[in-house]
Amino acid sequence: MSEPAIDTDRPDAPARSSTLVELPQPGPRTRGPWLVAALTSVTLLLLAGRYGYHRDELYFLLCGRHLDWGYVDQGPLVPALARLLDEIAPGNLVVLRTPSAVLAGGAVLLVAAIARELGGGRGGQSVAAVLAALSGIVLASGHLLSTTTVDLLVWLAVAWCAVRLLRTGDTRWALPLGLVLGVGMLNKLLPALLALGLIAGVVIAGPRRLLRDRWVLAAAGIALVLAAPNLVWQAAHGFPQLGVAASISDGDSSYSGRLDAFTLQFVIISPFAVPIWIAGLVALLRRPTWRPYRAVGWAWLVVFGVVLVAGGKGYYDAPLLLVLAAVGAVVTAAWASRGSTWLRRGALAAGAALFLLPNLVLLLPVLPADRLPAFVVDVNYDAGETIGWPAFTDSLAAVHRGLPESERARAVILTGNYGEAGAVARYGPARGLPRAYSGHNSTVDFGRPPADADVVIAVGWERPDALNGWFEQCALAARVDQRVEVANDENGGPIHVCRGLRRPWAEIWDTEVRHAG
Repeated sequence: MSEPAIDTDRPDAPARSSTLVELPQPGPRTRGPWLVAALTSVTLLLLAGRYGYHRDELYFLLCGRHLDWGYVDQGPLVPALARLLDEIAPGNLVVLRTPSAVLAGGAVLLVAAIARELGGGRGGQSVAAVLAALSGIVLASGHLLSTTTVDLLVWLAVAWCAVRLLRTGDTRWALPLGLVLGVGMLNKLLPALLALGLIAGVVIAGPRRLLRDRWVLAAAGIALVLAAPNLVWQAAHGFPQLGVAASISDGDSSYSGRLDAFTLQFVIISPFAVPIWIAGLVALLRRPTWRPYRAVGWAWLVVFGVVLVAGGKGYYDAPLLLVLAAVGAVVTAAWASRGSTWLRRGALAAGAALFLLPNLVLLLPVLPADRLPAFVVDVNYDAGETIGWPAFTDSLAAVHRGLPESERARAVILTGNYGEAGAVARYGPARGLPRAYSGHNSTVDFGRPPADADVVIAVGWERPDALNGWFEQCALAARVDQRVEVANDENGGPIHVCRGLRRPWAEIWDTEVRHAG
C-alpha cells in the first residue's frame, strides 16, 4: 500500500489527518545514480588541476588567513575550509577543489533521491541523475572551491527533507532540515531565502498546521542557533551583506541584474532541461496525487520572484530548478515508457547528447588554456577567471623592479578587486613583491597600507579618476600581460605607478577606498 501523507485539500489540516492522500510509494533503490555521481566526482577531480585558481578561490585563501565568524560577502565556512586544505597541501589546486568534486556528486545523488521520493523508478532516477550531473550549475560549481557548491548541496538536502516530511507526514524530518539550514547559513545567508520560500509555499498550499508543529519550531530554533555566530557578526558590523546585495542588484557583478536572472533560468541547467523542469512544476501544482508537494512548487515561484524583483544573481534559485527537474524526470520517464518507446527514448538520448554534453566543454577546462575560444568565455565567464594569475603577478613584478631602489623599499600594491589581492598574496612572495592591499569587500578589513607608503603600484583601476584624487601624480607604467589570448577582467588591464599621497590612508581608506560588489 502507499504511505499516508499530509492532506492538503485543507491547507490547515493537521500533520496527520484522518483524510489521507494516497501517494505513490518511493521508487526502488538502484545503483544507477551512484554510478553517475561517482563518474561526476571522478571527472571533476581529473580536471581539477587544469588552468589555475579562480579569483574567488584566491580570495577564500586570503580570507582564511584572517579567520572570523563572518565576512562582508559570506560566512566563515569556506574560508576556514580553504585554510585547512591549504595547510594540508599548500598550493595544491587538486586538494583545494576535492571537496567541491565530492559535493557535486552528492548533489547528483540528492536530485535522484528526490525523484525516488516521488515514485520515480529506475528510469526516472537515472534521468534525474544525468540531468544533474551534466547541468551547468553542478559542473561549474563542482570544478571550483566555491560557496555556491556548498549552497547547492544545502538547498538540495533541505528540499529532500521537506519532500520526505510531506510524503510521510512525520514532522521529525524537520530536525535534519533545520540542522542543514543552520550549517548552510554559516556558508551564506541565502538558505534563509529557501526557508522563506518553503514557508510561503506552506502558507499558500498547506498544510499550515506545520507552522505550529513542535518539531518544525524546534528545527527553526536549531537553524538559528547554528547560524547565530554569522548573524551576530553581521549585526555587529551593520549587516554589510546588504550593501553587497545592493551592488549586485545594480548589476555591478557577474550574473547579476534582472535580465540575467531571468535568462539564466533557461540555461543554468541546460536548454534541454527547460521543458523537463517546467513539466515538473506543472505536475507539482496540478497532479492530484502530488497535491501534498505543492508547497515545493510554490517555493520556487516565491524564491524566483524575490530574486527577480530584488535583482539578485540568477543562479540563487538554481537548486530549486534541479528539484523541479527531478520531478520532471519522473514525468519524462513515464512519458518515454508509453507508446513508441524506442522513438521517445531515442529522442531523449539525442536531445541529451546535443544539449547536455556540450556543457562539459563549455564549463570544464577541457580545451587548452592558450587556445580557448572566445565563445567559451562568453558563455562561461568563470573560465576566463581561472587563467593567467601567475603571469598577472609577473606583470606587477616587472613594474616593481623598474622602480628606483629607494622607492621599492616603501612601495605597496593597491588592487581594484579581491582576486588581484589574493593573487599577489599567493604568488607575490616568490617574486619579491610587497604586500597588496585592496578596498574590495572584506579585503578592506585586512589592513590598510602603512602611513609612509606613498609609492603605490595600482592595478585593476580602469578609470584613474579615484587614483588622481588620492595621489599627486599617477602614470601608466604597463599593462597586464597574461601571455594568452583570453578576454577576462585582468588581461590588458592598466598598471599605474602613483606617488605623493594627498591625504593620509587612515582618512580615505574606509570612506573612499572601500567598495563592495
